[in-house]
Amino acid sequence: MELGHSALPLIHPDRPLRTVAWRGARGVNQRQFLRDVRELAARLPPATHALNLCEDRYHFMTAFAAVCLRGQTNLLPPSRAPGVIGEIAGAYPRCYALGETECADVRVPWVRVDHDAANADSAAQPVPSLPGDHVAALAFTSGSTGEPQAHAKAWQGLVHTAQLSAQRFIGPGLGANIVATVPSQHMYGLETTVMMALAGGCAAHAGATFFPADLRDALRQMPAPRVLVTTPVHLRACLTTALPFPPLHLIISATAPLEPELAAAAEAAFSGPVHEIYGCTEAGSVASRRTVHSPDWQFYTGLSLIQQGDANFVQGRHLRRPVALPDVLEDLGEDRFRLCGRSADLLKVAGKRASLSELTTRLMRIPGVSDAVVFVPEPVQGSDMRPAALVVAPDLSEPQILKALETMIDPVFLPRPLIRLPCLPRNAVGKLPRAALLAELERCRA
Repeated sequence: MELGHSALPLIHPDRPLRTVAWRGARGVNQRQFLRDVRELAARLPPATHALNLCEDRYHFMTAFAAVCLRGQTNLLPPSRAPGVIGEIAGAYPRCYALGETECADVRVPWVRVDHDAANADSAAQPVPSLPGDHVAALAFTSGSTGEPQAHAKAWQGLVHTAQLSAQRFIGPGLGANIVATVPSQHMYGLETTVMMALAGGCAAHAGATFFPADLRDALRQMPAPRVLVTTPVHLRACLTTALPFPPLHLIISATAPLEPELAAAAEAAFSGPVHEIYGCTEAGSVASRRTVHSPDWQFYTGLSLIQQGDANFVQGRHLRRPVALPDVLEDLGEDRFRLCGRSADLLKVAGKRASLSELTTRLMRIPGVSDAVVFVPEPVQGSDMRPAALVVAPDLSEPQILKALETMIDPVFLPRPLIRLPCLPRNAVGKLPRAALLAELERCRA
Protein backbone atom coordinates (compact mmCIF):
# COMPACT_ATOMS: atom_id res chain seq x y z
CA MET A 1 0.00 0.00 0.00
CA GLU A 2 2.03 2.95 -1.24
CA LEU A 3 1.26 6.51 -0.27
CA GLY A 4 -0.62 8.24 -3.03
CA HIS A 5 -3.81 9.96 -4.08
CA SER A 6 -6.09 6.98 -3.34
CA ALA A 7 -8.94 8.06 -1.08
CA LEU A 8 -9.45 6.57 2.38
CA PRO A 9 -12.60 7.02 4.50
CA LEU A 10 -12.59 9.57 7.33
CA ILE A 11 -13.99 6.84 9.57
CA HIS A 12 -14.77 3.19 8.94
CA PRO A 13 -18.08 3.23 7.03
CA ASP A 14 -19.63 -0.15 7.85
CA ARG A 15 -20.78 0.51 11.47
CA PRO A 16 -22.66 3.85 11.57
CA LEU A 17 -24.05 3.29 15.08
CA ARG A 18 -20.86 2.16 16.77
CA THR A 19 -19.58 4.27 19.67
CA VAL A 20 -16.57 6.41 18.77
CA ALA A 21 -16.32 8.47 21.97
CA TRP A 22 -17.55 8.55 25.57
CA ARG A 23 -18.85 11.58 27.43
CA GLY A 24 -18.88 10.20 30.93
CA ALA A 25 -21.08 7.12 30.68
CA ARG A 26 -22.81 8.33 27.50
CA GLY A 27 -21.56 7.03 24.18
CA VAL A 28 -21.39 9.16 21.02
CA ASN A 29 -22.03 7.17 17.87
CA GLN A 30 -20.43 7.53 14.47
CA ARG A 31 -23.45 9.22 12.84
CA GLN A 32 -23.47 12.02 15.41
CA PHE A 33 -19.73 12.43 15.11
CA LEU A 34 -19.96 12.89 11.34
CA ARG A 35 -22.76 15.43 11.77
CA ASP A 36 -20.64 17.41 14.23
CA VAL A 37 -17.68 17.25 11.85
CA ARG A 38 -19.71 18.59 8.93
CA GLU A 39 -21.23 21.39 11.03
CA LEU A 40 -17.81 22.50 12.27
CA ALA A 41 -16.20 22.21 8.83
CA ALA A 42 -18.83 24.60 7.46
CA ARG A 43 -17.76 27.22 10.03
CA LEU A 44 -14.03 27.05 9.38
CA PRO A 45 -12.36 29.98 7.62
CA PRO A 46 -10.37 29.57 4.41
CA ALA A 47 -6.79 28.83 5.43
CA THR A 48 -3.95 26.38 4.99
CA HIS A 49 -3.33 25.41 8.62
CA ALA A 50 -5.25 25.27 11.91
CA LEU A 51 -3.83 25.23 15.43
CA ASN A 52 -5.82 22.47 17.10
CA LEU A 53 -5.77 23.45 20.78
CA CYS A 54 -8.82 21.46 21.94
CA GLU A 55 -8.31 19.86 25.36
CA ASP A 56 -11.51 17.80 25.34
CA ARG A 57 -10.65 14.69 23.30
CA TYR A 58 -14.00 14.57 21.46
CA HIS A 59 -13.66 18.24 20.56
CA PHE A 60 -10.13 17.57 19.32
CA MET A 61 -11.28 14.59 17.26
CA THR A 62 -14.13 16.60 15.73
CA ALA A 63 -11.84 19.54 14.95
CA PHE A 64 -9.10 17.27 13.57
CA ALA A 65 -11.54 15.64 11.14
CA ALA A 66 -13.23 18.94 10.17
CA VAL A 67 -9.88 20.59 9.37
CA CYS A 68 -8.93 17.63 7.17
CA LEU A 69 -12.33 17.68 5.48
CA ARG A 70 -11.65 21.29 4.45
CA GLY A 71 -8.35 20.23 2.89
CA GLN A 72 -6.35 21.95 5.64
CA THR A 73 -3.60 20.74 7.99
CA ASN A 74 -3.77 20.47 11.79
CA LEU A 75 -0.88 22.08 13.68
CA LEU A 76 -0.20 20.10 16.87
CA PRO A 77 1.94 22.17 19.27
CA PRO A 78 4.09 20.26 21.79
CA SER A 79 2.76 22.45 24.61
CA ARG A 80 0.09 25.05 25.33
CA ALA A 81 2.63 27.61 26.52
CA PRO A 82 1.73 30.93 24.82
CA GLY A 83 5.31 31.37 23.62
CA VAL A 84 5.32 27.98 21.90
CA ILE A 85 1.90 28.52 20.30
CA GLY A 86 2.84 32.05 19.25
CA GLU A 87 6.04 30.81 17.60
CA ILE A 88 4.16 28.18 15.59
CA ALA A 89 1.45 30.68 14.63
CA GLY A 90 4.14 33.05 13.40
CA ALA A 91 5.67 30.34 11.23
CA TYR A 92 2.28 29.65 9.57
CA PRO A 93 0.79 33.12 9.03
CA ARG A 94 -2.34 31.83 7.23
CA CYS A 95 -3.45 29.77 10.21
CA TYR A 96 -6.29 30.09 12.70
CA ALA A 97 -6.88 28.34 16.04
CA LEU A 98 -9.59 26.02 17.36
CA GLY A 99 -10.37 25.29 20.99
CA GLU A 100 -12.76 25.60 23.88
CA THR A 101 -11.17 28.77 25.31
CA GLU A 102 -9.28 31.44 23.42
CA CYS A 103 -5.56 31.87 24.01
CA ALA A 104 -5.38 35.64 24.51
CA ASP A 105 -1.64 35.92 23.86
CA VAL A 106 -1.90 34.39 20.37
CA ARG A 107 -3.24 36.85 17.81
CA VAL A 108 -4.84 34.59 15.19
CA PRO A 109 -8.50 34.10 14.20
CA TRP A 110 -10.30 31.86 16.68
CA VAL A 111 -12.99 29.20 16.15
CA ARG A 112 -14.79 27.95 19.24
CA VAL A 113 -15.38 24.19 19.50
CA ASP A 114 -18.12 23.26 21.97
CA HIS A 115 -20.14 20.37 20.55
CA ASP A 116 -22.11 18.45 23.15
CA ALA A 117 -23.01 15.45 21.06
CA ALA A 118 -26.19 13.68 22.09
CA ASN A 119 -26.89 11.32 19.15
CA ALA A 120 -30.03 13.29 18.31
CA ASP A 121 -31.39 13.47 14.76
CA SER A 122 -28.25 11.92 13.38
CA ALA A 123 -29.52 10.44 10.13
CA ALA A 124 -27.17 8.25 8.11
CA GLN A 125 -25.07 10.11 5.55
CA PRO A 126 -22.26 9.00 3.25
CA VAL A 127 -18.87 8.80 4.95
CA PRO A 128 -16.47 11.32 3.36
CA SER A 129 -13.01 10.28 2.23
CA LEU A 130 -9.63 12.01 2.23
CA PRO A 131 -6.76 11.65 -0.26
CA GLY A 132 -4.18 9.28 1.17
CA ASP A 133 -1.40 11.83 0.70
CA HIS A 134 -3.28 14.69 2.37
CA VAL A 135 -1.07 16.14 5.14
CA ALA A 136 -3.50 15.75 8.02
CA ALA A 137 -1.15 17.12 10.65
CA LEU A 138 2.18 18.70 11.40
CA ALA A 139 3.38 17.07 14.61
CA PHE A 140 6.13 18.76 16.60
CA THR A 141 8.78 16.96 18.61
CA SER A 142 8.68 17.52 22.36
CA GLY A 143 11.98 19.38 22.63
CA SER A 144 13.45 16.81 25.04
CA THR A 145 16.69 16.76 23.02
CA GLY A 146 16.61 20.27 21.53
CA GLU A 147 14.29 22.65 19.70
CA PRO A 148 10.88 21.24 18.59
CA GLN A 149 10.80 20.21 14.92
CA ALA A 150 7.74 19.81 12.65
CA HIS A 151 7.00 16.52 10.87
CA ALA A 152 4.29 16.08 8.24
CA LYS A 153 1.79 13.27 8.81
CA ALA A 154 -0.13 12.02 5.76
CA TRP A 155 -3.65 10.67 6.24
CA GLN A 156 -2.81 7.22 4.88
CA GLY A 157 0.16 6.86 7.23
CA LEU A 158 -1.97 7.74 10.25
CA VAL A 159 -4.71 5.32 9.21
CA HIS A 160 -2.29 2.50 8.53
CA THR A 161 -0.49 2.95 11.87
CA ALA A 162 -3.81 2.89 13.75
CA GLN A 163 -4.78 -0.31 11.97
CA LEU A 164 -1.43 -1.91 12.81
CA SER A 165 -1.80 -0.84 16.45
CA ALA A 166 -5.34 -2.25 16.65
CA GLN A 167 -4.10 -5.50 15.12
CA ARG A 168 -1.27 -5.74 17.66
CA PHE A 169 -3.12 -4.72 20.83
CA ILE A 170 -6.90 -5.05 20.42
CA GLY A 171 -7.81 -7.79 17.98
CA PRO A 172 -10.54 -7.92 15.32
CA GLY A 173 -14.01 -6.69 16.25
CA LEU A 174 -13.26 -6.11 19.93
CA GLY A 175 -13.87 -2.33 19.94
CA ALA A 176 -11.96 -1.43 23.09
CA ASN A 177 -12.76 1.70 25.09
CA ILE A 178 -9.71 3.91 25.68
CA VAL A 179 -8.85 6.32 28.49
CA ALA A 180 -5.61 8.29 28.11
CA THR A 181 -3.46 10.58 30.23
CA VAL A 182 -1.59 11.94 27.18
CA PRO A 183 -2.93 14.90 25.17
CA SER A 184 -4.24 14.41 21.65
CA GLN A 185 -1.68 16.89 20.27
CA HIS A 186 1.17 14.49 21.06
CA MET A 187 1.85 11.83 18.38
CA TYR A 188 1.50 9.07 20.96
CA GLY A 189 -1.88 10.42 22.09
CA LEU A 190 -3.04 11.09 18.53
CA GLU A 191 -2.26 7.57 17.36
CA THR A 192 -3.56 5.65 20.37
CA THR A 193 -6.80 7.56 20.96
CA VAL A 194 -8.04 9.72 18.07
CA MET A 195 -6.80 7.52 15.21
CA MET A 196 -7.74 4.33 17.06
CA ALA A 197 -11.31 5.71 17.19
CA LEU A 198 -11.32 6.80 13.54
CA ALA A 199 -9.48 3.88 11.94
CA GLY A 200 -9.05 1.20 14.61
CA GLY A 201 -12.64 0.46 15.61
CA CYS A 202 -12.22 1.74 19.19
CA ALA A 203 -13.79 4.53 21.26
CA ALA A 204 -11.97 7.28 23.19
CA HIS A 205 -13.03 8.87 26.48
CA ALA A 206 -13.48 12.62 25.96
CA GLY A 207 -12.73 13.99 29.41
CA ALA A 208 -9.52 15.25 31.00
CA THR A 209 -7.97 12.36 32.94
CA PHE A 210 -4.69 13.55 34.39
CA PHE A 211 -4.98 12.63 38.08
CA PRO A 212 -5.40 9.03 39.35
CA ALA A 213 -8.92 9.65 40.68
CA ASP A 214 -9.96 11.07 37.29
CA LEU A 215 -8.58 7.98 35.57
CA ARG A 216 -10.42 5.63 37.90
CA ASP A 217 -13.71 7.45 37.40
CA ALA A 218 -13.35 7.55 33.61
CA LEU A 219 -12.52 3.85 33.42
CA ARG A 220 -15.52 2.99 35.59
CA GLN A 221 -17.83 5.00 33.32
CA MET A 222 -17.07 2.86 30.27
CA PRO A 223 -17.88 -0.79 29.63
CA ALA A 224 -15.22 -3.44 29.16
CA PRO A 225 -12.90 -4.01 27.39
CA ARG A 226 -11.02 -1.02 28.82
CA VAL A 227 -7.60 0.20 27.71
CA LEU A 228 -5.42 2.70 29.57
CA VAL A 229 -2.95 4.73 27.49
CA THR A 230 -0.42 6.35 29.78
CA THR A 231 3.21 7.00 30.75
CA PRO A 232 5.56 5.60 33.41
CA VAL A 233 5.13 8.78 35.46
CA HIS A 234 1.34 8.39 35.55
CA LEU A 235 1.56 4.64 36.21
CA ARG A 236 3.77 5.26 39.22
CA ALA A 237 1.37 7.93 40.52
CA CYS A 238 -1.61 5.55 40.19
CA LEU A 239 0.19 2.81 42.09
CA THR A 240 1.16 5.08 44.97
CA THR A 241 -2.47 6.18 45.51
CA ALA A 242 -3.69 2.59 46.01
CA LEU A 243 -7.07 3.52 44.50
CA PRO A 244 -9.21 0.56 43.32
CA PHE A 245 -9.31 0.47 39.51
CA PRO A 246 -11.57 -1.73 37.37
CA PRO A 247 -9.86 -4.61 35.53
CA LEU A 248 -8.21 -3.55 32.28
CA HIS A 249 -7.90 -5.36 28.99
CA LEU A 250 -4.57 -3.67 28.41
CA ILE A 251 -2.23 -0.88 29.53
CA ILE A 252 -0.10 0.88 26.92
CA SER A 253 2.89 2.94 28.03
CA ALA A 254 5.32 5.17 26.12
CA THR A 255 7.36 8.43 26.17
CA ALA A 256 10.01 7.02 28.56
CA PRO A 257 11.53 3.60 29.37
CA LEU A 258 9.35 1.51 31.68
CA GLU A 259 11.14 -0.43 34.40
CA PRO A 260 10.15 -4.14 34.57
CA GLU A 261 9.45 -3.78 38.30
CA LEU A 262 6.97 -0.97 37.67
CA ALA A 263 5.35 -2.92 34.82
CA ALA A 264 4.94 -5.99 37.04
CA ALA A 265 3.39 -3.91 39.84
CA ALA A 266 0.98 -2.31 37.35
CA GLU A 267 -0.07 -5.68 35.92
CA ALA A 268 -0.87 -6.92 39.41
CA ALA A 269 -2.77 -3.76 40.38
CA PHE A 270 -4.79 -3.39 37.16
CA SER A 271 -5.30 -7.10 36.37
CA GLY A 272 -4.15 -6.56 32.80
CA PRO A 273 -0.98 -6.82 30.71
CA VAL A 274 1.32 -3.82 30.25
CA HIS A 275 2.80 -3.22 26.81
CA GLU A 276 5.27 -0.53 25.79
CA ILE A 277 5.26 1.25 22.44
CA TYR A 278 8.47 2.22 20.69
CA GLY A 279 8.44 5.00 18.14
CA CYS A 280 9.30 8.60 17.40
CA THR A 281 7.54 11.65 16.02
CA GLU A 282 9.22 11.16 12.66
CA ALA A 283 7.95 7.59 12.10
CA GLY A 284 5.11 7.23 14.57
CA SER A 285 4.79 4.04 16.63
CA VAL A 286 6.60 1.12 15.02
CA ALA A 287 7.14 -1.62 17.63
CA SER A 288 6.05 -2.93 21.03
CA ARG A 289 6.96 -5.31 23.81
CA ARG A 290 5.38 -6.77 26.92
CA THR A 291 7.88 -5.42 29.41
CA VAL A 292 7.65 -8.16 32.05
CA HIS A 293 8.20 -10.90 29.45
CA SER A 294 11.15 -9.66 27.42
CA PRO A 295 13.51 -6.72 26.90
CA ASP A 296 13.20 -7.24 23.14
CA TRP A 297 10.96 -5.25 20.80
CA GLN A 298 8.86 -6.61 17.92
CA PHE A 299 8.14 -4.44 14.89
CA TYR A 300 4.53 -4.06 13.79
CA THR A 301 3.51 -6.21 10.84
CA GLY A 302 5.13 -5.01 7.61
CA LEU A 303 7.82 -2.90 9.30
CA SER A 304 11.50 -3.81 9.41
CA LEU A 305 14.92 -2.48 10.36
CA ILE A 306 17.66 -1.26 8.02
CA GLN A 307 21.14 -0.72 9.44
CA GLN A 308 23.76 1.33 7.62
CA GLY A 309 26.92 1.61 9.66
CA ASP A 310 25.94 3.16 13.00
CA ALA A 311 22.63 4.47 11.62
CA ASN A 312 19.28 2.70 12.05
CA PHE A 313 16.22 3.13 9.84
CA VAL A 314 12.70 1.72 9.90
CA GLN A 315 10.96 0.98 6.62
CA GLY A 316 7.34 0.09 5.85
CA ARG A 317 4.67 0.36 3.18
CA HIS A 318 3.03 3.43 4.73
CA LEU A 319 6.30 5.35 5.14
CA ARG A 320 7.35 7.49 2.19
CA ARG A 321 10.97 6.48 2.71
CA PRO A 322 13.05 4.75 5.40
CA VAL A 323 12.96 6.90 8.56
CA ALA A 324 16.06 7.38 10.71
CA LEU A 325 15.62 6.26 14.32
CA PRO A 326 17.30 8.26 17.11
CA ASP A 327 18.46 5.19 19.04
CA VAL A 328 21.20 2.58 19.01
CA LEU A 329 19.57 -0.78 18.17
CA GLU A 330 20.76 -4.37 18.15
CA ASP A 331 19.15 -6.33 15.29
CA LEU A 332 17.97 -9.72 16.61
CA GLY A 333 16.44 -10.94 13.34
CA GLU A 334 12.80 -11.85 12.63
CA ASP A 335 11.91 -8.14 12.88
CA ARG A 336 12.99 -8.04 16.52
CA PHE A 337 15.52 -5.72 18.12
CA ARG A 338 16.96 -4.65 21.44
CA LEU A 339 17.15 -1.01 22.43
CA CYS A 340 20.67 -0.07 23.52
CA GLY A 341 20.05 3.60 24.27
CA ARG A 342 19.54 6.87 22.46
CA SER A 343 22.38 8.02 20.24
CA ALA A 344 22.44 11.35 22.07
CA ASP A 345 22.19 9.48 25.39
CA LEU A 346 25.75 8.11 25.44
CA LEU A 347 28.13 9.87 27.80
CA LYS A 348 31.94 9.75 27.57
CA VAL A 349 34.06 10.79 30.56
CA ALA A 350 37.78 10.02 31.03
CA GLY A 351 37.68 7.44 28.24
CA LYS A 352 34.73 5.61 29.80
CA ARG A 353 31.16 5.33 28.48
CA ALA A 354 27.79 5.27 30.15
CA SER A 355 24.14 5.77 29.24
CA LEU A 356 22.33 8.75 30.73
CA SER A 357 19.12 6.72 30.91
CA GLU A 358 20.91 3.93 32.78
CA LEU A 359 22.40 6.45 35.23
CA THR A 360 18.89 7.83 35.75
CA THR A 361 17.53 4.33 36.35
CA ARG A 362 20.16 3.63 38.99
CA LEU A 363 19.43 6.96 40.68
CA MET A 364 15.72 6.10 40.74
CA ARG A 365 16.48 2.81 42.53
CA ILE A 366 17.75 4.59 45.63
CA PRO A 367 15.11 4.22 48.36
CA GLY A 368 13.51 7.61 48.98
CA VAL A 369 14.04 8.91 45.41
CA SER A 370 10.64 9.35 43.74
CA ASP A 371 11.75 11.06 40.51
CA ALA A 372 15.06 11.95 38.90
CA VAL A 373 16.89 12.76 35.69
CA VAL A 374 20.58 12.72 34.75
CA PHE A 375 21.56 14.92 31.81
CA VAL A 376 24.52 16.81 30.38
CA PRO A 377 24.16 20.59 30.63
CA GLU A 378 25.43 22.95 28.00
CA PRO A 379 29.24 22.75 28.11
CA VAL A 380 30.91 25.60 29.95
CA GLN A 381 34.12 26.85 28.34
CA GLY A 382 37.20 25.80 30.26
CA SER A 383 35.45 23.13 32.36
CA ASP A 384 35.17 19.39 31.98
CA MET A 385 31.78 18.14 30.79
CA ARG A 386 30.07 16.19 33.56
CA PRO A 387 26.52 14.98 34.02
CA ALA A 388 24.15 16.88 36.28
CA ALA A 389 21.11 15.51 38.09
CA LEU A 390 17.80 16.87 39.31
CA VAL A 391 16.20 14.71 42.00
CA VAL A 392 12.93 14.55 43.92
CA ALA A 393 13.70 12.99 47.32
CA PRO A 394 11.95 14.81 50.18
CA ASP A 395 13.58 12.81 53.00
CA LEU A 396 17.15 12.60 51.69
CA SER A 397 19.93 15.17 51.57
CA GLU A 398 22.07 15.67 48.49
CA PRO A 399 25.15 14.11 50.18
CA GLN A 400 23.07 11.07 51.17
CA ILE A 401 21.89 10.60 47.60
CA LEU A 402 25.43 10.88 46.21
CA LYS A 403 26.76 8.43 48.81
CA ALA A 404 24.15 5.86 47.82
CA LEU A 405 24.74 6.45 44.11
CA GLU A 406 28.51 6.04 44.28
CA THR A 407 28.02 2.40 45.28
CA MET A 408 26.12 1.81 42.01
CA ILE A 409 28.13 3.59 39.30
CA ASP A 410 31.68 4.44 38.31
CA PRO A 411 32.73 7.55 40.29
CA VAL A 412 33.61 9.47 37.10
CA PHE A 413 29.88 9.55 36.26
CA LEU A 414 28.68 10.93 39.58
CA PRO A 415 26.51 13.94 38.68
CA ARG A 416 27.83 17.36 39.70
CA PRO A 417 25.78 19.22 40.56
CA LEU A 418 23.05 17.03 42.02
CA ILE A 419 20.14 19.24 43.02
CA ARG A 420 16.97 18.35 44.92
CA LEU A 421 13.67 19.82 43.70
CA PRO A 422 10.05 19.53 44.89
CA CYS A 423 9.14 18.22 41.42
CA LEU A 424 10.70 17.90 37.98
CA PRO A 425 9.54 20.15 35.09
CA ARG A 426 7.72 17.41 33.20
CA ASN A 427 5.37 18.29 30.36
CA ALA A 428 1.90 16.86 29.70
CA VAL A 429 3.26 13.50 28.52
CA GLY A 430 5.82 13.17 31.31
CA LYS A 431 8.83 14.19 29.23
CA LEU A 432 11.50 16.61 30.37
CA PRO A 433 12.19 19.26 27.71
CA ARG A 434 15.85 20.14 27.65
CA ALA A 435 15.13 23.87 27.87
CA ALA A 436 13.18 23.31 31.10
CA LEU A 437 16.03 21.29 32.63
CA LEU A 438 18.56 23.97 31.79
CA ALA A 439 16.27 26.67 33.19
CA GLU A 440 15.92 24.77 36.50
CA LEU A 441 19.68 24.25 36.69
CA GLU A 442 20.34 27.93 36.05
CA ARG A 443 17.74 28.99 38.64
CA CYS A 444 19.26 26.73 41.30
CA ARG A 445 22.78 27.96 40.55
CA ALA A 446 21.77 31.63 40.76
